[in-house]
Amino acid sequence: MKPTVILSQQKDFFDFGGLGVRWKIDGPSTQGRFAVVHHPMAPHALAAPLHRHHNEDEYSYVLRGTLGALLGDDVVTARAGTWVFKPREQWHTFWNAGDEPCEIIEVISPAGFESFFREIAADWGDMQKLAEISRRYQLDMDFDSVPMLCERFGLTFPKL
Repeated sequence: MKPTVILSQQKDFFDFGGLGVRWKIDGPSTQGRFAVVHHPMAPHALAAPLHRHHNEDEYSYVLRGTLGALLGDDVVTARAGTWVFKPREQWHTFWNAGDEPCEIIEVISPAGFESFFREIAADWGDMQKLAEISRRYQLDMDFDSVPMLCERFGLTFPKL
């Protein structure tokens, strides 16, 4: 393999309305072992409803700002330089817990789930497609959790 350098603004980007996704390292380049995405988040933005992955573990590294996360029943706050582990089969969500932008690097293992974001970006706003895509990726999502999460943590979430 040749050396690979990925510049900060290089690669595809999509803004889901508070949560951005910049694809950095796709599964084929790691032989499926892991993938990496960069998530910039607007202040007080909820990234996703409560959800759980059946196939992937996620490791979030906070580059800047303050990340909040609900991991099972535990609420954690992580600042720049901190890792947060979100294991498969655990209900979780995450958000920007501060007044400034937050950025995280997400390591997904094994790879494959990075394509979930591409697929929902292509059909952004279509709830039926989102449900179909989530099923294919064996991702359970609890959309009924959004109002409670927004109220409990003072967050915003885009209307789909």
